[in-house]
Amino acid sequence: MKTPERPRFRLDHWLQNLVLRGLIGLLLALPYHWRVPLCGWIFARIIAPLAGYDRRIRDNLARIFPEMPEAEVRRMLRAVPDNVGRTVIELYSGAPFIERALAAPMHGPGLAALEEARATGRPVVLVTGHFGNYDASRAALIARGFRVGGLYRPMTNCYFNAHYVAAISRIGTPLFARGRQGMAGMIRFLREGGILGIVQDQHMNLGVKLKFFGHDAMTALSAAELALKYDALVVPTYAIRQENGLDFDILVDAPIPHTSAEQMTQALNDHLEAHVRDHLDQWFWIHKRWKV
Repeated sequence: MKTPERPRFRLDHWLQNLVLRGLIGLLLALPYHWRVPLCGWIFARIIAPLAGYDRRIRDNLARIFPEMPEAEVRRMLRAVPDNVGRTVIELYSGAPFIERALAAPMHGPGLAALEEARATGRPVVLVTGHFGNYDASRAALIARGFRVGGLYRPMTNCYFNAHYVAAISRIGTPLFARGRQGMAGMIRFLREGGILGIVQDQHMNLGVKLKFFGHDAMTALSAAELALKYDALVVPTYAIRQENGLDFDILVDAPIPHTSAEQMTQALNDHLEAHVRDHLDQWFWIHKRWKV
């Protein structure tokens, strides 16, 4: 077998990782109920302006909500990265985060579908978006005894990616990298009746043009294609952050009916959009979602 090539050294990525890893280490030394809001504040007030997130959030909101009042835009410029920061440190927090996820109320018609799938050995593709905390549903289901794996998209910063994957592995395994590297293990896991978690709301160059908030967005068909090929349920789920900023309400919704991959994926886009509209500041508006 050919040995994978080592990534080319990039000083900017190495320095970014050095700063972020140092910050995460300092925050992890604090009690959980302090570190989460503090990381949110740091992302909102320091990292977002420096990283260009403010401009991206503003541009995305101008595209989707051109009539949004300036006061609300300014609120979103702080609220969106606050949720991102909270999510980052939660994913690194291990046991305290898992305890919060397990304590969260979990409800919705999809729960009965998951129980039935577990009893019959039918595979499930569990789909969420970068909304609330996108890994809280996986953490809560694993803590409740479900066998949930995760498909993740490796980050361009390989130095940060290494310890990020280690952090989310502490929430639960197996994890599968998108692409050829993780494909064989992922397929085997599904065939064995596992639940595969997918976060499916980022721009994908090799996706298809579907609608999200009424605009063309290149969207991966992978969740629907896997479900159709391996007769898996497609179950949407979202962990909505509560007013105290620490707790969640977890929805496991009814399975998406099997039709075509495009129709099923559009249904997933519509489903996520409806929930984002109810909690606008909990979606990651920092992404280049409409890069068509």
